[in-house]
Amino acid sequence: MDIGEKLFELRKQKNLSQEEVAEKLNVTRQTVSKWETNQSTPDFDKIIPICELFEISTEELLTGKKVEEKNEKQESSEKEKFEEKTMTKEEVRRKSAEVVSTSVLLYILSIVFIMIAIPVQKMNPIVASAIFLFIIAIATTRIIKHYMSIPKFDKTKEEKQEDDIVKQINSIIGAIFTAIYFIVSFMTFAWHVTWIIFVICGAVCNIVKLIFMLKEEKSNEE
Repeated sequence: MDIGEKLFELRKQKNLSQEEVAEKLNVTRQTVSKWETNQSTPDFDKIIPICELFEISTEELLTGKKVEEKNEKQESSEKEKFEEKTMTKEEVRRKSAEVVSTSVLLYILSIVFIMIAIPVQKMNPIVASAIFLFIIAIATTRIIKHYMSIPKFDKTKEEKQEDDIVKQINSIIGAIFTAIYFIVSFMTFAWHVTWIIFVICGAVCNIVKLIFMLKEEKSNEE
């Protein structure tokens, strides 16, 4: 769509006559007519007044595309946010269980991959490590993105108690795996390999969290 057609369409949307547009922009009716029929284009000093009159951006007036694409993305984003806000607590819990379970699976697959890729498949250690870290990054990003986007609900006393229990269990697991890491590292001096223990620790902590989620969901169904 060229500028003339755009101006004609905008004027019709505002239910304005050419005379009214001309008066507001301090030009003649013939000038507005020439703009709309592409016999001439608006002077540079008239671009901003035109945009203000029709309540559009200069980008939309001159291209007619970028703003439309931007608006579509914005509407899609607002729709997603609205859907997130209208999710029930039960739906959030189920979504969390799905995200955590798939992330745990990715953690386990990454560990299995790194254990097989180098010693068995004789893959280049740098390439294998890069793929391993990429899988870990996907799993971690899923968890972070999910918990940053879901709506917050007031927790019941039982839910707060369960959260405290999960935190305590995961703290104990973290301490145990840290001790294992140092013991194994000092015994084998394989510091370049033993850091995988922390990945296993993260997977175990998420498994604990998942178990409590499923337990809570089961109790709510009952």
